[in-house]
Amino acid sequence: MKKSILSFVLLLFVLIMQAQNINLLPPVKTGGKPFFEVVNERHSERTFVKREMPLQTLSNLLWVANGFNRPDKRTVPTGSNRQEMELYVVCDTGIYFYNAKQHLLEFIAKGDFKDALGQPNISNNAAVSIVMVADLDKSSIESARMSSGYISQNIYLFAASEELGTVARGSFKKDDLSKVLQLKPNQSVILVQPAGYLK
Repeated sequence: MKKSILSFVLLLFVLIMQAQNINLLPPVKTGGKPFFEVVNERHSERTFVKREMPLQTLSNLLWVANGFNRPDKRTVPTGSNRQEMELYVVCDTGIYFYNAKQHLLEFIAKGDFKDALGQPNISNNAAVSIVMVADLDKSSIESARMSSGYISQNIYLFAASEELGTVARGSFKKDDLSKVLQLKPNQSVILVQPAGYLK
């Protein structure tokens, strides 16, 4: 019975991922492992088992990474609350922009763009890759790098709590990613962080 329900949820997620915009489920803001446990278990993983991420898990991951936990403030700090960082999601079926204010994924392009991420030994089997992009009209590159560190650590702690794998990657094809994400001149890719399953 549990396998049937899981299969249905995964199928539903795949079908949704082929649509245009994706209305994410409300994030679950309670539960998870105790803080000291997740800090103790936080580590980098570069090898993933190919497996789709359920929509609820993706919703929670994105909210933890850079969602809004107050009307005008996010789950991570930024200098003078400039909120210069935005997230893009690259998965097997396409690219999406995480609209944190509305908690939804806005469709960018359909297709497999994982080649632009580089390091296929890491990227290809991850359920998703989170691409952190800075708006340099709002802040400096130095502040953006600091802010991306906060986002990355939140992803690491979420992964440890949910028994997922993740790794922060500073090595990627910046020009290729900028092109497939359809970034503007003032936008710059700062960090890529895949997340996925270990078994």
